[in-house]
Amino acid sequence: MPEFNWNDTLNLAGKLTFRRFWNGVKVMGSFYASRLLNRPVQWGYPVSISFEPTTSCNLRCPECPSGLRAFTRPTGMLEKDFFTRTIDEIHRELLYLIFYFQGEPYLNPAFLDMVKYASSKGIYTATSTNAHYLNDAAAKRTVESGLDRLIISIDGTTQDVYTQYRVGGNLEKVIAGAKNIVKWKKELNSKTPFVFFQFLVVKPNEHQIEDIKRLAKEVGVDEVRFKTAQVYDYENDPNNLIPENQKFSRYKKNPDGSYKARNKLANRCWKMQHSNVITWDGLVVPCCFDKDAMHRLGNLKNQTFKEIWHNDNYKQFRNDLMKSRKNIDICANCSEGVSVWKD
Repeated sequence: MPEFNWNDTLNLAGKLTFRRFWNGVKVMGSFYASRLLNRPVQWGYPVSISFEPTTSCNLRCPECPSGLRAFTRPTGMLEKDFFTRTIDEIHRELLYLIFYFQGEPYLNPAFLDMVKYASSKGIYTATSTNAHYLNDAAAKRTVESGLDRLIISIDGTTQDVYTQYRVGGNLEKVIAGAKNIVKWKKELNSKTPFVFFQFLVVKPNEHQIEDIKRLAKEVGVDEVRFKTAQVYDYENDPNNLIPENQKFSRYKKNPDGSYKARNKLANRCWKMQHSNVITWDGLVVPCCFDKDAMHRLGNLKNQTFKEIWHNDNYKQFRNDLMKSRKNIDICANCSEGVSVWKD
């Protein structure tokens, strides 16, 4: 699960029921039991789930399949009725719900209605946005929806630098959208959503790290977080994105100028124990690294969530991961443990 500051932690704690707490204990216990026994053990149900509002996006970021229009799976919108049916099944155990996988959530017209529904079930809700659709009305509805956390992706403090990664974006719109949220939190006397700028550190913008801290203070957001970039062809880095500052890189430079992943892949994964991802059309996949939904563990149009969580596909995937994680394609470029720094 993501990191929390003190106020955010208190907000999350307010969502914790005995049933959710006990489910979390079982999930944590299964993680350590799996390590001890050297075989997959799974008790309880996910503590955290990512639900994809849409695969559509207004930007064309160079390392994103949504931005590149490069999906092999269909593009579409999450339907509210399907979403509410799924939440009705799992909300008693579920603590944290992320409205994001691929695409821009605010392009789904029912997005904030779904946030409001999940919030009404006492679930901590979060989303990530490029902030181009946070006009005054949308910002007001966002605060009113009960959204707990709003991640605003802003990868530059000047238009020319920002658009080197956020291709097709408009920095002024992003800043205006953030200001609208801050304004409506004050107008409605709301402590939520907790708002932070997420700065994806790449070579074109790494010189603006101090600048984004100053901009965040000017706008009035709660925090700045720096995220490392996942680069698909990291050995060659054709888009020249890997930063020089190794603190903000998932990759280590070899003497010949090529790169290798910094992470050593142990045959275990905390994400597999406590979370997963649901695509807009109901496919259940292991995690956010399976962007094209190649590892389909089940389909919520055919099975219930709880049936899928313990089905043969899931058992086989957990078993394969514990035997040889490095041979699973989506794990090979995994950033677990080296992805985000707060300021």
